[in-house]
Amino acid sequence: MKQVYTVKKVFFYIILASLLLLCGCSGEQPQIAATTRPVYDFTAYLCQGTGLSVGRLVTENVSCLHDYTLQVRQMRTIEAADLIVISGAGLESFLDDALSGHSNIIDSSQGIELLCGEHDHHDEEHHHEQDPHIWLSVENARIMSQNICNALITQYPQHQALFTANMQSLNNEFDALESYGKEALSNLSCRELITFHDGFSYFCNYFDLQLLHALEEESGSEASAEELKELILLVQEHHLPAIFTEENGSVSAASVIAAQANIESYALNMGMADKGYFETMYHNIDTIKEALG
Repeated sequence: MKQVYTVKKVFFYIILASLLLLCGCSGEQPQIAATTRPVYDFTAYLCQGTGLSVGRLVTENVSCLHDYTLQVRQMRTIEAADLIVISGAGLESFLDDALSGHSNIIDSSQGIELLCGEHDHHDEEHHHEQDPHIWLSVENARIMSQNICNALITQYPQHQALFTANMQSLNNEFDALESYGKEALSNLSCRELITFHDGFSYFCNYFDLQLLHALEEESGSEASAEELKELILLVQEHHLPAIFTEENGSVSAASVIAAQANIESYALNMGMADKGYFETMYHNIDTIKEALG
């Protein structure tokens, strides 16, 4: 009888362990869930030393969130989180339904003046009325971080001193980035860009660069022969030494144009994938300096 009881008990624990693996243990879920890499980086920096856990919802290497679909694991993270941090400005429209019942959401875009979405090609469906890629301006990144900091203090007042100190340290990082970028990009031989992603307007505005054209090319919405011809003429007209793709985006149209116009193609980064915010920004500055210097 004792042996039967033991076997039953073993099976009970096996079944229980299996259910925990399937459902996920709430203790393993982060207290704070940030949607994308930029807001994750800002939030994690601000939470240093507090013991608060911060997780990132979108962990795939993506250049944009067009047609993004949440997975079950991400829904569980949202449900378990005390606080959700979003970039805002319409970037996370795919989350509207999932967040409809959540009471604590930090929209880090509050107070930021939005630019109109870049749009002069065939992809009407993926056009943003307002450009949501706000973090690529250093000043916007400061505002986003301060918005997050203020909300964290409200949610966790016991850590106010640490949040405030971390925000000051983060501002020092922004100061260094701003100084580096403005110095590095101050004397370029060319200040005009064509990019193969529609998200670099804030970066160009902040560093006094002119974005001549932004082409968002995705599977099923490739550039037409007429568009390629127009872009080649634009490159030649402005004597551009280079064009710019996005590291996790399509390069097919850019390759054709670079070959036809006999110029180089360089890859910039949106900061949505494996590179952290500051690594992304320094990379973009150095790449543009190399390409247009």
